[in-house]
Amino acid sequence: MDFDLSEEHQMIRRTVKEFADREVAPSAAGWEQEGRLPAAILEAMRELDLFGLPFPDEYGGVGSDYLAYALAVEEIGRASGSLGITYAAHVSLGTSPFYRFGSEDQKRRWLVPCARGETLAAFALTEPNAGSDAGGTETRAIRDGDEWVINGSKCFITNGSLAGVVVITALTEKDKGTRGISNLVVPAGTPGFRVTSSYHKLGLRASDTVELHFDDCRVPADHLLGKPGEGFRQFLQILDGGRISIAALSVGIAQACLDASLTYARQRVQFGKPISSFQAIQFKLADMATEVELARLATWRAAWLKDRGRPFTREAAMAKLYASEVCVRAALEAVQIHGGYGYMAEYPVERYLRDAKLMTIGEGTSEIQRLVIARQLGC
Repeated sequence: MDFDLSEEHQMIRRTVKEFADREVAPSAAGWEQEGRLPAAILEAMRELDLFGLPFPDEYGGVGSDYLAYALAVEEIGRASGSLGITYAAHVSLGTSPFYRFGSEDQKRRWLVPCARGETLAAFALTEPNAGSDAGGTETRAIRDGDEWVINGSKCFITNGSLAGVVVITALTEKDKGTRGISNLVVPAGTPGFRVTSSYHKLGLRASDTVELHFDDCRVPADHLLGKPGEGFRQFLQILDGGRISIAALSVGIAQACLDASLTYARQRVQFGKPISSFQAIQFKLADMATEVELARLATWRAAWLKDRGRPFTREAAMAKLYASEVCVRAALEAVQIHGGYGYMAEYPVERYLRDAKLMTIGEGTSEIQRLVIARQLGC
């Protein structure tokens, strides 16, 4: 077994880390206060070709792999959870459906500009009555000649108001249950498609999270991905890849917690000594470091399996479950190590704690991950 990253992966990791340290970390707290990400930072990521990492160069991508993309998500998330989740939602959720299930024409029309970072993408699955029960989709799409007529709404959609194109789930055959769900492409600006309700969130406040509404929204028939009724199977596969990206984002935030805690513990003096010399603090840091490294290895393995075309559903769920819960524990310990200062916005760990909690909810809650793992075990 070889646990070393290739030269290409090391180069990508180093490049993104330098970019995140220089361009992202110094401004991340300010973005959270403003409640938005500047267009310039997304443009800078486009210039680095980050949006196309896991996609072939023939479709505007870089031609690297999913492990490279996971490395990039981790480093960006370490500097800004909001930018990390914006990036992850675009690549693994918004753009991947075009690559995995799109026709050649659909790939040329939508995958290419998304992989180049010219267009931001979003994936709209969650609804007011369809969260963990993703098969409970109520949004309808009815065929009318050469068009689909869409009615319904989506909630908690990342990148929803920034995206130039959105992939949505909708019932195309009502009486077939999950076999009646399809995925449709809705470009921004389509009549009947509107964005409402930006949320006031606990964390990740600079990321775009909105509600989407479809009122007799018409899209051409060729905006269907695959065949009618294939949507449920499609989005389960997309979610598998998305869980790897959330695991990577969780590792990035957890690493930021460890880095901040180490710096603070070495500088903070109590009883005449740096608190890093006290065993109580040392044990906290040792546990954090161990869990972060194990979460990282689980994430890398899931990405490695995906890149080799091997089954990875179980490993993706394991990585997402473990890394997200490690992320929350690391954030809690980081605040504890900082004491009263950890509760203040002057230090970044209070932001890490607020950001961390979504990791155990998005892309399937911890409870759903345990169900997925159990089913993969044959339970």
